[in-house]
Parts: sequence; C-alpha cells; structure tokens
Amino acid sequence: MIQSTISYKRHRFPPSLIAHAVWLYFRFPLSLRLIEEMQLERGIVVSHETIRCWAKKFGPDYAGRLRCKPPSPGDIWHLDEVVVTIGGRKHWL
Repeated sequence: MIQSTISYKRHRFPPSLIAHAVWLYFRFPLSLRLIEEMQLERGIVVSHETIRCWAKKFGPDYAGRLRCKPPSPGDIWHLDEVVVTIGGRKHWL
C-alpha cells in the first residue's frame, strides 16, 4: 500500500491496516470512534485511542508524501474548455 521509511516495529497490527485507518482519519471528516466502528465491522478490534496515536505518529509522514507527489500527465484541467463528442466529431464549447 504505502512504501515507507517509517518503522512499524512493535506494532500489533499490519502496516496496511494502520495506513488505512490513518488515511480514513485524514481524508474524510470522520471521528476516531467512527473509524473504530468501521474497523469493527471488518472484524478488527482496535480502540479509538490507538487510532489517535497512529494518526499522531504516522499522519505527518503520510501527508508529506502526498504533498510531494509529482503531478501525473492527466492532472491538467482547463476549466473554461469543454469537449463534447457528438456523432464521432469533437465540439469545443
């Protein structure tokens, strides 16, 4: 999921689960208790306090790597142009 230089040693849960919980917390406006319930639905028993500690420890590194991500070729948007294909012909609006 995430290639990292951070150490997941001495953590009970696998790195993918930690990364998913931290991603949910920072990506969506969810509370720690709601993320705890979501993990419980998946059969994973983890407390909201553990998720808070993960967010505090791993969150800045995840956020920093997302900010430093280079743009891909499809990331260019032109908000004032629209291309509509009608009958196989492109029309620019």
